[in-house]
Amino acid sequence: MIKKTLGLLVGALLLTSTASAHAQAFEPRVSVGAVAGTTGFGGDVSWRFHQRLALSGRYTDGLDINTDFDEDDINYDAEFGMKASSLKMDYFPFGGRFFISAGAMMPDIKADVTGTPKNDQTFEFNGVDYSTADLGSVVGTATVADSVQPYVGIGWRSSNRQGFGFFSEFGVVATDVDVSLRSTNGYENIDPTLRDDLRAEEQSLKDDIDKLPVFPVAVVGISYTF
Repeated sequence: MIKKTLGLLVGALLLTSTASAHAQAFEPRVSVGAVAGTTGFGGDVSWRFHQRLALSGRYTDGLDINTDFDEDDINYDAEFGMKASSLKMDYFPFGGRFFISAGAMMPDIKADVTGTPKNDQTFEFNGVDYSTADLGSVVGTATVADSVQPYVGIGWRSSNRQGFGFFSEFGVVATDVDVSLRSTNGYENIDPTLRDDLRAEEQSLKDDIDKLPVFPVAVVGISYTF
């Protein structure tokens, strides 16, 4: 019994010593990299201060996307600009490359919008017809998100060893949709009914955009870990 107990104690001490050696062997590392993804192109830096924890920051910009969508009998042309900055905590559950990320992101995702009636003569807002001769065109902005929002994601990063490496990350950021419309002739300034109908059109567009409460964030990049 005594020998068995001593054996168990020795085994426990060896395991503790091995775990301690592994813990002491970890060296904090800094990774810097270039990225491209759904919020643009930019830079990324990560400080892995613990085998399972890292603090990461990123800034991306320069991605423009043109798209169009229909609302009733009006075609809206939208030119989206994408940029975002983020600060996140990364958790490496296995101490290797895979991580789970959570933090804050400040996306700036908005579009300049131009509305054109399909018949080129009449806009219909909230069931009321308005001529293009009175309104000119309908322009405005559609904002998907432009303030600090929560972010969660998963990814792979070789920050556990020195040298070059590829990394990727996939996540979602909450949206905060807003739409603003006006006529180029300013007709809503003299017609309260049109002003109210434009507000109804804004809400309809907002409801369509807001069907997806999150914006997908996907990035790939190359980095060097010091």
